[in-house]
Amino acid sequence: MASIVVLLELEPDQELGPDGVEPVVLLVHAAGADPDAPEDPLPRTLCGLDTDAMEHAHYRPARPGDPWCPPALYDKRCRECQAVLNSL
Repeated sequence: MASIVVLLELEPDQELGPDGVEPVVLLVHAAGADPDAPEDPLPRTLCGLDTDAMEHAHYRPARPGDPWCPPALYDKRCRECQAVLNSL
């Protein structure tokens, strides 16, 4: 897998409000990038969930060796996605 897209699984029925209140992030997932549109995820995360209901995190590691998910959300990373990435 050449590239991943980092996605946020949000608490149901929450969106970013006009007052800028952030929604609650349940888990951070990884999905393969669509080869035809690299900013778009494939239909399933690495752990098998549907990506349609997830929000794009727009995060990319700054340099090799940086975590695949945003450092502020590292404790919320999906362990199954992490395991798949570790096996690559």
